[in-house]
Amino acid sequence: SSGINAEYGGSGKMFTAGIDLSAFMQVVPKQPDSAHKSLSILSVVKKLQDSFTAVEKCKKPVIAAIHGACIGGGVDLICGADIRLMSSECYIQVKEVDIGIVADVGTIQRLPKIVGNQSLVNEYCLTARKIHSDEAARVGIVSRVLVDQAALMDEAVAMAAAIAAKSPVAVQGTKSNLVFSRDHSVQQGLDRVALWNSAMLLGNDPMAAMSGGDFEDA
Repeated sequence: SSGINAEYGGSGKMFTAGIDLSAFMQVVPKQPDSAHKSLSILSVVKKLQDSFTAVEKCKKPVIAAIHGACIGGGVDLICGADIRLMSSECYIQVKEVDIGIVADVGTIQRLPKIVGNQSLVNEYCLTARKIHSDEAARVGIVSRVLVDQAALMDEAVAMAAAIAAKSPVAVQGTKSNLVFSRDHSVQQGLDRVALWNSAMLLGNDPMAAMSGGDFEDA
């Protein structure tokens, strides 16, 4: 097994229910000085950002299987995934504005690049309205909608298995270059993938792929 896939989905009725308000209140430090409080909060937020960005930085493809509801931080989480699937009853909601805060761990930065419509993303973030599965698929937040949670998980697992059967060098390299190209110019992306393949084409995986052979773990 090449072991090159990660996949996640929530259990229970919802994918995510949003922020734990009691835990949120504990983030506010006890220092009396406002500048010291600000520095403490900044440190916490940066750590949270890193934990969500880890999904995007994972060298293996990540598939998000979203059911029930995906609220607040859950949207930040799925925006870092490589592939997003959704069950038909599910909705997504960028909820932060309703509790008096700004979404700060990835949605505002990644969702516009996913959807490709800044006005629409502004609407989602400023109104906190629900984005139901049909709309999520139509605007490109998810690539597929499944009839229910069981079908959703079956599809996610089958997709993960199909990707895992391929060359780990090719799959991980494709993910790396897709993420890089999203944030850079076309020419910068071309230059990077040329360098990548100038090394990776010397390996055994291209011949193994064409001959139906096995791949080494990566």
